[in-house]
Amino acid sequence: MGALHRTGQAACATQRCQMLAMNEPPRILVIDDEEGIRAGCRRALEPEGYIVETASTGQEGLHRVQEGRFDLVLVDVVLPDMRGVDLLRPILEKDPDVVCVVITGYATVELAVQAIRSGAYDFLSKPFTADILRMTVAQGLERRRLTLEARRLQKIEEEAQELARAKAELERLDRFKTTFMWTVAHELRAPLNALQSFLLAILKGYIPPEEQQEVLERAAQRVQELLDLVDDLLKLAAAKSEKGLEKREPVSLADILEKVAPLFRKEAEARGITWAVDVRARPVVQADPDQMAQVWSNLISNAVKYTPAGGQVQVILEERDGWAIGAVEDTGIGIAPQDRERVFEEFYRTPQAREIAPRGTGLGLPLVKQIVEGHGGCITVESELGRGSRFTFRLPVSP
Repeated sequence: MGALHRTGQAACATQRCQMLAMNEPPRILVIDDEEGIRAGCRRALEPEGYIVETASTGQEGLHRVQEGRFDLVLVDVVLPDMRGVDLLRPILEKDPDVVCVVITGYATVELAVQAIRSGAYDFLSKPFTADILRMTVAQGLERRRLTLEARRLQKIEEEAQELARAKAELERLDRFKTTFMWTVAHELRAPLNALQSFLLAILKGYIPPEEQQEVLERAAQRVQELLDLVDDLLKLAAAKSEKGLEKREPVSLADILEKVAPLFRKEAEARGITWAVDVRARPVVQADPDQMAQVWSNLISNAVKYTPAGGQVQVILEERDGWAIGAVEDTGIGIAPQDRERVFEEFYRTPQAREIAPRGTGLGLPLVKQIVEGHGGCITVESELGRGSRFTFRLPVSP
């Protein structure tokens, strides 16, 4: 490689690439069938602090690429066993950030375009000087350094964004936990205060014997409210945890509905409510049977409770497009537009619901939502104040 020499090293020194991502000197692979080119490249580059390896054929070069790590590859266009351009693709598949420089003795515009399209960073025309080689290599390695640095900074930025999201989520959960604990304490305090007042009134003799039975009955009602609240809290906690996953099995929603519905039928008929259960299909879902019973029970119970005499309650079960679809529709008090999403908030009860049933936990619909979404489904509500509501849930059908 007579034209390749080592003059002008000082001019290239300022362009020498710094350590790339790691504290290692850059590694360079020269793939050329001319021994003079390989030796000349080694003589020109090794004094610059680069680690230089060589290969005389395309297959040998490909093997070295697959077995090692290189920052820059110099590859001749014409090799004994293949075209050098055809090596670019497997080289870049191994490491997309490797800088590839094509060496050619037949430089043409067409060849340059083809090399660039194949992923080459630059090309050198034979014969070339040591200065040109060192400058091209230094520029290529600087480009790789900048690419890796940009990628590193992008990753840091993504990690920072992810940490910020995680921090915001933790703060939200902490606020939710505080609010939840405060609400639970508030909900427990009212019936406990009433219960304590009843018992103290009896113990201190403020209640005559003939009235104590009535007071004890009211105390028992308050105890039942506490038990209902604790029971709903336990169900909600179970639905939010993963403990129920092992209880999931193929479940017929129709079978569960047919067991649950009769529990509310008598109450509905006693209040003069028209009652209908329409089982149009018998879809099977992978679910916890107890939780599916809770879904039906809570939706039907609300429909009956908040529908006045002379109203209607209809329960529908069908299957469509791989989804089990359950709906409970009533002609009851309905829900105002601003309350439709809030009814799924824990402890929230609409003013109309509080007016009809002053005592309630406000956990029924949040429990239903948690169960349905925990089983990969969703629940929606359509309602008009004073005209009724329709709650519809969807669950994926079991294969």
